[in-house]
Parts: sequence; structure tokens; C-alpha cells
Amino acid sequence: MRKIALVFAMLLMPLLSFASDISGGSMAKPVSAEMKKQLMGSPVYIQIFKEERILELYVKMGERYQLMNSYHICDYSGGLGPKRRMGDFKSPEGFYSVGRSQLKPDSRFYKAINIGFPNTYDREHGYDGKYLMIHGACVSIGCYAMTNSNIDEIFQFVTGAIIFGQQRVEVNIFPFRMTDANMARHKYSYYIKFWEELKPGYDYFAKYHQPPVVSVVNGHYVVGAPNMNATQPQLASNYTVPQAK
Repeated sequence: MRKIALVFAMLLMPLLSFASDISGGSMAKPVSAEMKKQLMGSPVYIQIFKEERILELYVKMGERYQLMNSYHICDYSGGLGPKRRMGDFKSPEGFYSVGRSQLKPDSRFYKAINIGFPNTYDREHGYDGKYLMIHGACVSIGCYAMTNSNIDEIFQFVTGAIIFGQQRVEVNIFPFRMTDANMARHKYSYYIKFWEELKPGYDYFAKYHQPPVVSVVNGHYVVGAPNMNATQPQLASNYTVPQAK
């Protein structure tokens, strides 16, 4: 009987892992080093999850964005919840975007990407602050700090995407993976109303593998679908990932 139980346990392990991926994390595997070279210059998208200390970099392949790589965040500041004022040592949460002028290859923190805080939502709520970055050097006073090797790769892909035609790179920052279970776990948080405005953006990408279009209406985030008829850069992202056999 013990041998039979062991066999059943071994058979169930992949299924349990698969279920865990569906409920919480990204199901996609990071792409190989060889494929990274082919994808350089394609449109990219970034998600950050504070609680897990994870930054995910996605690259556009065909009509969908696939996980290119996940990176451990060395440090961020202030725990969960949005940044509201300069000097509160909080790291931002919300929907941000990066253009060419926000790339800082000569940062005193090795290399840096200014996420664009405060955005329209922040300004409408009176939040203030500046120089909120994703950067190297593994130290944070309100930014998202990475190892130098990790920011090297992130910076390279964001820069390549912008140089080859992507006007802005979306950076969506969440307190945690916004599954129904995690929302229920945090339902008594002071920030739950704010997080309920972020969840549709998380859900949209999880369902369609396309970054949502986010606007601010009467001081609230409103999530919509991207304009699929707009001309978008394709470049190496037309490469189709072979199916695993």
C-alpha cells in the first residue's frame, strides 16, 4: 500500500504544480538565451509584484506577450500600498509607462529606468515625488532595486524596444498577484479600494496576454482594451515560439 501511495503522489505532483501556476503565477517559461538574441528590439511589457519581490519582463511574439524572464527584486521600500508623498520611502504601485527620456544609462545606481511617478492618477490625488526608478546597485529608498546584471538585461530590452519603434513601455506595478484568493486575503487592508482599481488591469493581461490601456477618469483608474487596429512595431516578435514536444 505504501508503494501504491507513493506512485499516486508522484503522478499528482505535476498536476498540483500546474494548478499552482494557474492560481498564482505566470504559466509561461522564460525563453532561452538563444531566443533572447532573436527577440531583441521587439515590444516589451513589465509587471512588478511587490509581495513576491518579482519583476517580470514580457516580449511580444506575434499578437501576444510572452514571459521573457523573471528577476528577483533586491529591495523596495515601505511595504505594500501606493506611494503618496516625497519622503515617505514608499515604492509606487499603479500603471506607469516609460519613454526614451526616462532611460538613465549613467545613473549613480549603475543603470536606471524612471517609471514616471507621479502619473495622472497620482497627481489628481495630490501625490508627489520624483526620481522613482527601477535601477541597479541593490539598494532602495523608494525605488525598485535590482542586481547590476539583472538591470543590464532589463535595460537592454527596454532600450531596444524603444529604439526600434515602441513609443512607450508599460510598467504595471501590483502589490501582489491579484488573484481572487489574494484579494480575499487582503480584504481588510487600508488599501483595498485602491487595489480593486488595479485588479482589472492584472486580470486583462492574465486573460489576453496584451497590456491593457489604462486611463484616469474622475480620479479613478479605468481599464480598457488596446486599439488592435493601430500600427504597432513587430520586428523580431513575429517569431513564433515552437511548441514543446
